[in-house]
Amino acid sequence: MEAYALQEVGGNHAQSVGFSTDGFATTPTMRKLHLIWVTARMHIEVYKYPAWSDVIEIETWCQNEGRVGIRRDWILKDVATGKVIGRATSKWVMMNQVTRRLQKVGDELKEEYLIFCPREPRLAFPEENNNSSKKNCQVRRSCSVFEARAESKLTQFIQKVQIFIEILMSFRYLQPRRADLDMNQHVNNVTHIGWVLESMPEEIIDTHELQTITSDYRLECQQDDVVGFAYQSELVEGTETGSENKWIHICNYKRRPTGLPSVFASLEIVW
Repeated sequence: MEAYALQEVGGNHAQSVGFSTDGFATTPTMRKLHLIWVTARMHIEVYKYPAWSDVIEIETWCQNEGRVGIRRDWILKDVATGKVIGRATSKWVMMNQVTRRLQKVGDELKEEYLIFCPREPRLAFPEENNNSSKKNCQVRRSCSVFEARAESKLTQFIQKVQIFIEILMSFRYLQPRRADLDMNQHVNNVTHIGWVLESMPEEIIDTHELQTITSDYRLECQQDDVVGFAYQSELVEGTETGSENKWIHICNYKRRPTGLPSVFASLEIVW
């Protein structure tokens, strides 16, 4: 999967400019403050899948993104033709490795990595109205019912019954294995994408190709969590290619000891 290659190239780039070689790609100040990078969002578009023996060139760079993180972009090219076969962008935020809370990026930290960033903003998706920055609105609407707070006990009871019926038909559960965790001791974002693809209906996998995937991460998923998958599908007509694409909206949930499940990530996939 391209996501594994993107992650590896991003890590190699961070190490090549002098960041730590332990896999965390942290700066000296980050290590001093026990800070690590975690993925908040990733958007991948695939225009052509490479064939066996094809050689692919992946270009990557990072730049500042707001007060709490950085942005990393990728461009994938077929070396033989020079054509762009895929693009991707992501947002990474700092988290305290001890408290597991997000940390704002101070000026001292920025100075350590901004020297390796482009002087002028450069985007893998420079065109207007691109899909890379759009929020998973439909996913968020379908997920919001799980986090809704009812105005009365009766309404709350009815909502819980509706939730149970709604998710029962499409929900699948699993528990993370040790091999699913990365050095940050939570489920790696690429592993999470693989889980989602495994949960897809077989008829979609057999007859469609993945074109676009957008993932938003809201909470950590750790080894003792029980994870559930639910999905919705929507048929989109009148696309640029003239064909119909099936949109699959997938919500991911983490069971808490008590109360309703909490949404830790949501994905939107175009096939």
